[in-house]
Amino acid sequence: MLYSQMQPAFTIYRNLYNTPTHFAVSLICSTLMPPPHTSSAAVIDAEGHLNSPRDSGMSFCENGVLEATTLEALRRHQGDKTRVLSIQSHVVSGYCGNKSAIFPLQLHGFDVDFVNSVQFSNHTAYEHIRGQRLTETELAELYEGLKLNHIDHYSHVLTGYCGNPTFLRKIIDIVTDLKMKNPDLLFVCDPVLGDNGEYYTPKELMPIYRDEVIPLADVLTPNAFELQEITGLKVENEADCLEAIRALHRKGVKIVVVTSGMFDSPEKKIMHCYASLKQGEDAFTQHRFEIPVLQGRFVGTGDVFASLLIVWLHIYKNDIPKAVSNVISSIQSLLRRTIKHAYGDKSPEEFTPTAAQAELQLIQSRVDLLAPSISINYVKLP
Repeated sequence: MLYSQMQPAFTIYRNLYNTPTHFAVSLICSTLMPPPHTSSAAVIDAEGHLNSPRDSGMSFCENGVLEATTLEALRRHQGDKTRVLSIQSHVVSGYCGNKSAIFPLQLHGFDVDFVNSVQFSNHTAYEHIRGQRLTETELAELYEGLKLNHIDHYSHVLTGYCGNPTFLRKIIDIVTDLKMKNPDLLFVCDPVLGDNGEYYTPKELMPIYRDEVIPLADVLTPNAFELQEITGLKVENEADCLEAIRALHRKGVKIVVVTSGMFDSPEKKIMHCYASLKQGEDAFTQHRFEIPVLQGRFVGTGDVFASLLIVWLHIYKNDIPKAVSNVISSIQSLLRRTIKHAYGDKSPEEFTPTAAQAELQLIQSRVDLLAPSISINYVKLP
């Protein structure tokens, strides 16, 4: 069965008419609101502003619902137990790693502590890079300071790019220690290795992810290439992908989301995202999501994906269709705004933006991060 997940802007959709503000407005506007799971007109312009009802073609009441639900999202208190430790790369200018991941989490009310595995002037798509790398000894010192002051209490750990095997093993030590302190801690790992058949991190990291990280991870977000590498199974079609996901579940991972690299046809107009929730010893609930392919290459989207996944899994209590649909919806809006900024009226076939022009328009997309509004199709797999 094919579903279209929309969430007229924050209905607790990713869905849902559950917030007090949305419910109150719905009572007044019930005859004007579109039913759940149907698309409505865009209400956010290219600069990230809400369109007026006259400009957007929406009724005053619908626009009021969007404003009310966005405000409700800003007011939402995630609770004292939502404290994230994020260990990833950092750039002074632009967006990737922690620079991409922290803002969406904080925007949704999550408290975030972060460690920068590297601190670079900019990401690697630029011609010149300057900066420093944190060593495993320095990481250990930072963590020791947190422990000595008894401020090492976390609900989530998020990890992304790590370019050094010894640094990755120190992360494993930290996650192991934090899980002993809080058995309910959720470890969300983006096992960054490479993409499109090529490594862009040291290959020595792969067996560490495979043998040491995966048994600790609660949520894993590989792309298709990384899925193939860490499982040792070929991933060439949907059946291969699902079997590799099941192999990760058997190693203890509760939730696996294959974020990219799988397509519906050789034309590659629709990319598939696969999400799977382990329900029992050998029982899984799996969904396939459709992602319209947008032209261009952009850095940092995977980091935004992982951070928003934490948000929506928490809000929807691991409801995979709602959570993943919301993540994809926000990123589609983010990329559309980024493409407009990078290319303007130029054709992607004829123009290549500079690295600076192609930086994610993350701040400008803040409303999209809070209130996803693009409909996402998905299907539950047998």
